This record gives sequence, C-alpha cells and structure tokens, in this order.
Amino acid sequence: MKTTQILFLFVFCMGFSNLNAQINLGKKVKNQTNNKANREVDQGINKGLNAVEDGVKGIFKKKNPNEQVKDSASTKQKQGTGKEAQNVKPASGTPTLQAYSKYDFVPGEKVIFYDDFTAENIGDFPVQWNTTSSGEVVTTNLYEGRWFNITNGRGATVLDAPIVLPENYTIEFDAVKQNDPNNNNGSDFSFEILSTSKPKDISYGLARPGDAAIRFAFEYTTSYSTYYRDGSPDLSGRDNIRLLDGKKYKISIWVQKERIKLYIDEKKVFDVPKAMSKNYKYNMIRFDRGVVMVGNIRVASGLPDVRNKLLTEGKLVTYGIYFDVNKDEVKPESYGTLKDIATILNEVPDVKVKIVGHTDSDGQDAANLDLSKRRAASVKAELAKSFGVNADRLEIDGMGETQPVAKNDSPVNKALNRRVEFIKL
Repeated sequence: MKTTQILFLFVFCMGFSNLNAQINLGKKVKNQTNNKANREVDQGINKGLNAVEDGVKGIFKKKNPNEQVKDSASTKQKQGTGKEAQNVKPASGTPTLQAYSKYDFVPGEKVIFYDDFTAENIGDFPVQWNTTSSGEVVTTNLYEGRWFNITNGRGATVLDAPIVLPENYTIEFDAVKQNDPNNNNGSDFSFEILSTSKPKDISYGLARPGDAAIRFAFEYTTSYSTYYRDGSPDLSGRDNIRLLDGKKYKISIWVQKERIKLYIDEKKVFDVPKAMSKNYKYNMIRFDRGVVMVGNIRVASGLPDVRNKLLTEGKLVTYGIYFDVNKDEVKPESYGTLKDIATILNEVPDVKVKIVGHTDSDGQDAANLDLSKRRAASVKAELAKSFGVNADRLEIDGMGETQPVAKNDSPVNKALNRRVEFIKL
C-alpha cells in the first residue's frame, strides 16, 4: 500500500512537472512569437510587402495583339490594336458595402472630365494628356479595365487642355503604386491641384507647384502640403497611411470652396477647412514624382440636391452608384450616395420610387438592356438590406442604351449616359 502511495505521488509530481513545463514552454513560445513580430515590424514594412509585390511581377506583360478586351459598361468585346494582357479579377475579392459605413463622400453631379482610357490603343500615350516623363495605356493581369501607366517618376503628367475648376467639385481616380527602381526610399507618387499662369509649361514650379497648389504625396506615409505665392495659406499635414505597391486604391477628393477632403478607399484621411485659397483660380491637375498606374479619372462639379430632386421635381439622376465593367454588383464606394437617398426615403415613408438603370451604347443592345435591369435590382437590394428601406416601395426597370442624355462619342459623354435614376411614383 505504501509502495502504491509513493508510486502515485511520483506520477502526480511528474505530471505536474510536465504540465508546468508545457505552460512555461507556451509562455516562451508566445514571448518569442511576440518578439519576432515586433522585430518584423521594426525591420520591415517593406519586407511585409514582398508577397504583394511578388504577386504583381509581370503586371504589364504584353500578350497576343489579337486578344480582345471589354469596353466600359457593355458586354461587347473590341479588338485590341496593340499588345494586351487578359483582365483578371484580384484574388482578394470585392470589399463589402458595410465596410464603408462611415464613408460620406458623394461625387459631383455634372461631369467636367472623365477618362477611362477605353478609347485609346494599348501601348499608346493617351491623347488627352501631356508629360515630361513617359507612359502608355495598358491592361493588367490583376485589375480590370484599361490603365494609364506612368512609367518614369522623374517628370510631370497633366491634362493637355487646361481644366476650369469651379468652387465646389470632386476628383476621383483609381491608383496602383508601383516599385520605382530609381528611388532608394521606395515607391511614391504625388497628385496636385494647381493654379498656374503658365498652363503650357507643365513643369512650372515643379518643386513648389504653379502659382498656387495643394499637393498630396503618397510616400512612406500620406501627406499634404499647400504652396501659394502670396504666402497664405501655408499648411501641411501627415497621416500614417501607406499605399502598398501593387494594390489598387480609390482616391477621392472633395473641394468645397476653401475646404478640401481626401479619402483613400473608405477612410477619410484629410479634412482641411482652409486649404484652398480664395485668391486663385485652379486650372490644372498633375501627377508627378512617381511610378503609378491610374484609371477611371473623373472630375465633376456640384452636389446633387437629393431631397429637392426626388421629392419636389420627382426625378433624381445620380452618378455616384458604381459598378465594375459589365457587372451588376454595387461597389462599396457607392455608400455615401446610397445613404443620402435612403435617408430621404426613410424620412418620407409614403413615397414610392422606380429605380431605372442606364448604360452607354457600347455593346449589344440586348446585353445592355439586361445589364441595366440587373443593376437596378442590385440597387434596390442594397437599399433594403443595408439601409432598411422597405423593398415594397421600390420598383425597378432598365433602359439600357435607349435613353442617352449625351452622344456616345467621347469618354465624358459615355460617363453621362451610364447612370441610375430614381423616379417618384
């Protein structure tokens, strides 16, 4: 019996010792893991990007010149006149609409400028632009659509014709930052809104842009700076947000007289109340100091008066509901516009509306008609699911390309025809 008790005590001690050793081992592993994680953070945000950068190697690999690419808002395929790569959706998938729940950006109502580069030949420099650098229109193996690939980070790239910017307007574009082998500090690029007395001199005031400007720099972190020859305002700011090489971002800028706001995807990064001087008229947008791929560049003025248009006039035309090419899924960037519309509908519960989709004329008539109806159905579904609007109050229809508001003869006019309308019943 005594022997049995001693044996039991021995086994118990050994078990406790093993348990204690496992606990200590677990703590050591946890500590080593934390230490390793901290070392990795300290040593290398850049190393952390290797997986992304490896995934976009060969992003501009050119393929058979007879391959076809899809044009905007249609299912028609156009023959490529240059060397094109097949468009493939990113493996990460589409972000959810709910991820943009604090996103309050609403695009301008009247399109001033639009370029998605679908009118260009692959491999050519786009006709609406000018540069002291170099670039070409490309397609990629990761992201849909056509892109303007600015390939030399040492120069400036601007619209060829001066652009007249009003007091209130929005600027939107997609951007994919690339590795710059000429920059030892990594890749970066800048975007500027300028007032210049020398619009033909696109390098005028390159270090301190034009006569007046605000510059957004997407470098190791994101920053802004203002430059004015009259000395006011003189501001700068920085946010600890870094754009990763090879990843697509939506950049949205909202100017309301002196106030300017900048968004990166769903996050509002800057909101500066006195950044734009009242003493200057702005007439140029410019990319410089970076190797970057840009697409879907849209400049629009004014904000839609949602309440008055919908309730009083009985018809609201919106360009702030976004879809990918030939797709009917509502993109998350639509959140601000949908939220405004839903707020009105929920405040006035007796109002019923018809949601009508429209496309441009690219592609087959029947395909465009079907696409416009599916997009209207998706808008209805999002209003009901994400914003609590009673679906019984929402009818849907699609007109395809049959009711254009402009000739389908330019990127700007095609953008005007791609729209969603809300008609009070």
